[in-house]
Amino acid sequence: MATLAVCSWSLKPKSPRELANRLKSLDVPRVQLALVPCFTDPAWRDAVDALRGDGIAIVSGMLAFAGEDYSTIESITATGGVRPDVQWSENLDRAFACAAFAERSGIDLVTFHAGFIPHEAGPLRRVMLDRLRTVADLFAQRGVTLALETGQETATTLRHALDELDRPGVGVNFDPANMILYGKGDPVQAIELLASRVRQVHVKDACATTTPGTWGRELPVGDGQVAWKPFLALTQGVNLVIEREAGACRDEDIARARDLVRRLVPTIV
Repeated sequence: MATLAVCSWSLKPKSPRELANRLKSLDVPRVQLALVPCFTDPAWRDAVDALRGDGIAIVSGMLAFAGEDYSTIESITATGGVRPDVQWSENLDRAFACAAFAERSGIDLVTFHAGFIPHEAGPLRRVMLDRLRTVADLFAQRGVTLALETGQETATTLRHALDELDRPGVGVNFDPANMILYGKGDPVQAIELLASRVRQVHVKDACATTTPGTWGRELPVGDGQVAWKPFLALTQGVNLVIEREAGACRDEDIARARDLVRRLVPTIV
């Protein structure tokens, strides 16, 4: 049965206890947990035990790579995921530490951005896929499933890359808003193409930019261009995780997303 959760970073909590309290106040006692702080920040080293002790289920983890700069599309194209050579050694170490932490913590799904996989064959695509195989094998050896987040390439490019990757255990974390924010296609058409590989869905909304080469704008769920009714009809059986990365009223926006999902997916728990 599919469950509803919230991304921990959406709430910007200062401690695991604060995170647990806010999740409970939102009546969503499940979380996708940002994992890097759990093995780098003393304040979060006991987060998994603390959250579970407070009745919060951890449905998945998130791996953020070092050096990622989201200030512009141009900057994240250069710095995102496994693409930058200068960060590869550090990011490989980070992936290894994250895989080990996930295994120890009983977290069986971890998501991350691969980082603008080129559509056409060439040296950069080959290097990125080789690096993704290395990361995938690190996690597979630990019994942890990986899911690549959508948005930084079209659904067609991602599907072909997954086929070429040849790691059947690697799936997709589908974020419909990212498809719009990056200008990479219609979310409903995209999830239809990737359906067999989807392991988790982010519930987030956005509107497209009117200036090519710039970001679209993230909006509260229901105010953007995601067609939620047909989209959610294609996500049956997959965990839905609310993500809100903009705005000053995140708890309220998350509650609004929660209510929309529960209305359109009455079987969600």
